[in-house]
Amino acid sequence: MKSRNRGIGLNQEMAAFPSARLRADLLLLAASLIWGSAFVAQRIAATEMSVYLFNGLRFVLAGLILLPLARQGLSKLEPRALGGILLAGGVLFCGATLQQLGLKTTTAGNAGFITGLYVVLIPVILAVGWGHWPRRGVLAAVVLASIGLFLLSTGGRFVLAPGDALEFGGAILWAFHVILIGRLVKSVPVLPLVIGQNLVCGLMNLLVVGFQDGAAEWAVLPGMWFPIVYTGVFSIGVGYTFQALGQKEAPPSDAAVILSAEAVFAALFGWLLLDERLTLVQLAGCGLILAGMLLAQLDLRPGDKTLNIRKPGGEETRETSM
Repeated sequence: MKSRNRGIGLNQEMAAFPSARLRADLLLLAASLIWGSAFVAQRIAATEMSVYLFNGLRFVLAGLILLPLARQGLSKLEPRALGGILLAGGVLFCGATLQQLGLKTTTAGNAGFITGLYVVLIPVILAVGWGHWPRRGVLAAVVLASIGLFLLSTGGRFVLAPGDALEFGGAILWAFHVILIGRLVKSVPVLPLVIGQNLVCGLMNLLVVGFQDGAAEWAVLPGMWFPIVYTGVFSIGVGYTFQALGQKEAPPSDAAVILSAEAVFAALFGWLLLDERLTLVQLAGCGLILAGMLLAQLDLRPGDKTLNIRKPGGEETRETSM
């Protein structure tokens, strides 16, 4: 009877896994679509106002609009979770700052490609730091997505620029942020986590503005309300929430491949709203990114979420996989 119950439980797990994983993947894909759609609004704001003021206002707005949804969750938040939330917000702030500073001395194409390298960095960091090796299909998907990002962002021509080092530093931080969120969502409620990291990141940006002469920067706000509200509510408020919810089921390496579709959606909205045209090389890059996304979803099994570890004494334990 005991073995029969175990078999029934396994069958239920296998039946539930595809639906849970599909739901997670759709949430991650929705996040990448939202982030891609915000690309146009971010470009408008980047030419008109301070990066720190823009990021500060939209991250704080995102945290505040979610606050009423998580009152009970915030009151039950354990003190030990606060360290993880502060770390997530700090990594978010540093990654966004390096990315924007790098854009001052590099091209948008270089920035897009180098930032997207977090797709490659995540499995490398997980393998070296934690000994968590992704499936072969995921490694192949990472390669396809990376080549696709290169072709889409640069058109096949890459020339080093001074700001590329800052962009690469930002890519490392984005990789750590995805890994960190993947770990935190296992023990911290999603909404308090997202609200906390948004407020920390936003307040750190506004603190920088406070040390600067920002009178002229604040004067442009009446004309910049749409990019701030759109990116604050949707790109950050909804997008980062979907990312955290998706990563409750999807490992970071898989999540990174799906989130790389942000570049495809950014190109799509650039074509729809800014009349930007893509070359055949860039279209090929879009195809490779989408192929990588599909490949990452093949051969999914419930066991992919755990690693079997045999202790020296011969006892086998199971550890949640990143």
